[in-house]
Amino acid sequence: MLSEVDVFISNYTLVDPEIYQLWVDGFSSSEAVNTLNLRGICQQTNAPIELVASDVLDHYRTYSLLERLLQMPLQLASEQLAFQIEPQTSQMLIEMYYEFDDAVVRDFLGKKLSAKHRKELDEVAEKTGVLLKSCRRQFDNVKRVLKAIEDLPGSLVTNIKQYFLLPEELAKRYAAVVFIACMRFEMNKKKLQYLTFPDLYHCANIMMSLWTYRYTGSEYFDTDLDREFLLDLPECRVLLENDKHHKHLVCIKLKPTLLERSYQELDMNFRSYSRAIIGIACNLHRSRELRSFFLELVERCLEPWRQVNWSHTDLRNFLGAYTQCALDMDVLREADLKNAFERYMKVVTSCLLRMYRP
Repeated sequence: MLSEVDVFISNYTLVDPEIYQLWVDGFSSSEAVNTLNLRGICQQTNAPIELVASDVLDHYRTYSLLERLLQMPLQLASEQLAFQIEPQTSQMLIEMYYEFDDAVVRDFLGKKLSAKHRKELDEVAEKTGVLLKSCRRQFDNVKRVLKAIEDLPGSLVTNIKQYFLLPEELAKRYAAVVFIACMRFEMNKKKLQYLTFPDLYHCANIMMSLWTYRYTGSEYFDTDLDREFLLDLPECRVLLENDKHHKHLVCIKLKPTLLERSYQELDMNFRSYSRAIIGIACNLHRSRELRSFFLELVERCLEPWRQVNWSHTDLRNFLGAYTQCALDMDVLREADLKNAFERYMKVVTSCLLRMYRP
């Protein structure tokens, strides 16, 4: 007496985007069936739940077999013969597999992607509400991209698109992760926990565009900061030696736009604000200080402005006036120094405005 066996034979790989998304999100096959049932799949298809469960399980087996190729997108797209998949379906599979949750990847930033860290992902899952299996997939993907891309010359985005076949926006997000990891920025201090992945993505992009060799148009690594630029920055101390004149210019420029209380506060504390901004610049050529860049911005700049209740508009106006008035001063007349100060302030202004929470 032969037992009944469900058999499915096909020479073409079928992909159901809804079931695939559930697999990517870390749901078990039984959890996926329950989710689909709650979405009304049985009513929509007039199929019994047992048939839905059999179909989901078949899809899950296929996706598990595909996972090895998803970890090597170039092979999935062109070199493998095991699965017959249309190009647009292959691209969908790759994009969905490599998509990540901002909150999950934010937790990875500043940490070594070690086996020990991977074993502790249950804490990340609990904190973010993302299933543990999905957290592991995202951890492995980030580690895989970082290992493959970090030592390649040229644009991070271009390299990620070429080696992992990711769309532009997703490649940019991975590029920011790789840049932050390669720069070894401190990201785990309690004072930095309020910063979200979109905040750090914004800051990483502006730094790559203005502080790396990409800015000079030469052969470059996106993970290498322009050393000549960093070594020029200590010369900006000349502004502190002429801070009275600088303060006078800034106060004149801002007086029409500031409330009297804010104006008096700026008049009293200008020197300490300027020393903080220039002090950070002067130390960026040292690796240890560079790694503390975000923490320095928070402790030396943002916290004092929060204490005196500056609005976002106050901060924007101050940084704009501070930069422009400095560039107008004769002490920055040397072209290299003026260029270095302007590059520095563009990034610092953009980062501070993004990071500031009044």
